[in-house]
Amino acid sequence: MSGLRVGVLGAGFGAAVHVPAFLSEGWEVVALWGRSGERTREAAAGAGVAAWEGHWRDLIERRDLDAVAIATPPAPHREMVLSAVASGKHVLCEKPFALDAAEAAEMAGAASRSGLTAMIAHEFRHAPPRAHIARLLEQGYIGEPLVASLELLIGRPPAGEPPPLTWQGRASDGGGLLGALGSHYIDGLRHWFGDVEVAGGRLAVLRPERRDPVTGDAALADADDTFSFHLLFRSGVVATMTATWTAVPAIGARIHLVGSEGVLEATQPGPNPQPDGVVLGGRAGEDGLRELPTPSDLVPFRDDRDHRLMAFRLLVRDFERGIRSGTSPAPSFEDGARAQAVIDAVRESAEKGSVVALG
Repeated sequence: MSGLRVGVLGAGFGAAVHVPAFLSEGWEVVALWGRSGERTREAAAGAGVAAWEGHWRDLIERRDLDAVAIATPPAPHREMVLSAVASGKHVLCEKPFALDAAEAAEMAGAASRSGLTAMIAHEFRHAPPRAHIARLLEQGYIGEPLVASLELLIGRPPAGEPPPLTWQGRASDGGGLLGALGSHYIDGLRHWFGDVEVAGGRLAVLRPERRDPVTGDAALADADDTFSFHLLFRSGVVATMTATWTAVPAIGARIHLVGSEGVLEATQPGPNPQPDGVVLGGRAGEDGLRELPTPSDLVPFRDDRDHRLMAFRLLVRDFERGIRSGTSPAPSFEDGARAQAVIDAVRESAEKGSVVALG
């Protein structure tokens, strides 16, 4: 048992992934909060959490917590994070980190001044294919990295009623594909290649039809369901990505990395990397690509309850290591703020029709 105690804000993804991950790593999950009291009560009971709170501030202000995990949509992140830090709680916050780069910088600054451990839930750094790519790049498998090309083509069922309008379809709530999933890829690219120097992009809402979840009436989403971006990294790497929620049938994702001496490729059938995903590679002089076996230490255990849980549990281990050592391991709030700055730059580029330089 770790002896550490956490409260979880968010009864959806929080109850499905955060709670079992913390419990499996020996933490005590003291309490749960969600926007719907009835749903929160049911989620707490189903997840084995003894207490639930009617307001998120009541959870944060509990004296029997060491940390708070924030698994809500991004709109309340700023207020929740600042409150948690002011209450002396370590924080693990979901992505997208904030509504904009100013909020992200404010949260990162507050966490840094506090000395508390503060991390972003970009758990896919620990997904075996992504971690394997990072190691291969570090080992120089493709030589000097030159180009990254990414594609994410996922969608919704073509028949039946439009899906309900949730926060993900509302720009004012921080919705949109660029933040929801693009943030993971931006974090991954930053992990592999360092900081971004220049960004450009386009956003679109191609299938806005939704229905009001309460009345059933027709409604329209205004947050992007499609984006493309191109990034120039300070290291010289050029990265491009095209993504959409409108593909029918969904295809999945593909990553190509090109270097001076070889190439790497990784694919996945859905929006998230799989624990058993493989990486293909080829070097100059070789004929085609071959599977590169995943090192066993990158798959330290299996967790078949949810394909995201192994990576998330490894993130929880990093979070605990940070608390024990008085540090904020990557992906830290600073990583979250820098990724948010890239997201903002892509949005600004889409509005202005020109590339944007990052400071």
